[in-house]
Amino acid sequence: MTTLHGRLDCPEYVSVYEEFSDIGVVSISTSQREPLPSLSWLGTVYHGLPEDLLRFHEKPGDYLAFLGRISPEKRVDRAIEIAQRSGMELKIAAKVDPEDEEYFEQRIRPLLKQPGIEFIGEIGEEEKDKFLGEAYAVLFPIDWPEPFGLVVIEALACGTPVVAYRNGSVPEVLDDGVSGFIVSNIEEAVEAVGNVSTLSRSGCRRTFEARFAVSRMVRDYVRLYQRTLDVGAEAGPIEIAGTAI
Repeated sequence: MTTLHGRLDCPEYVSVYEEFSDIGVVSISTSQREPLPSLSWLGTVYHGLPEDLLRFHEKPGDYLAFLGRISPEKRVDRAIEIAQRSGMELKIAAKVDPEDEEYFEQRIRPLLKQPGIEFIGEIGEEEKDKFLGEAYAVLFPIDWPEPFGLVVIEALACGTPVVAYRNGSVPEVLDDGVSGFIVSNIEEAVEAVGNVSTLSRSGCRRTFEARFAVSRMVRDYVRLYQRTLDVGAEAGPIEIAGTAI
């Protein structure tokens, strides 16, 4: 049993996975499976984080946050526009991989000169708690089939709502109107930022604890392993609490 962690819509993957289509695999979101539905999917197990890794921050800060990579699919340019149109400061904590340096220099660096935009650069795990926890909201304006979106659950662990674009796993991971808002364009995103104050930060943390704590992830994997040992992969995904895992 193997868990696939990346995007599966790349053409070069098709022949490889079709050759080994009889091997049992696990997805990290149901949407991740869409390009290769014929694989021997055993179930879906969402990522989990230790409950004490990131602290709950009861009071929101006064800035929007973007955490991730500077790349075309992550759309930090959208985040900058959303912040500018919302009249809020945006702090960007992101790394630039070598293959994205030209994109960063040509497309993103000029945008960083706008007022209210602070580019922090790459941060370590120990800095995420303060960066995410003290944010008013986290922006996740992706433009690709995100397999999961670890940043989303890191933000929820801190109690910080997320405004995310409706792509990939976002509708599975984010509870619209509860732990954040799911949007389809800039106008909806700006409106969502204006409504963030209606969301409960403690509710965001409770969502994390119920759905994305590492203990839940471990239980799901144990059930999959046990089920595979007991009845084999040919029986199809098991159902627990109405959700295939």
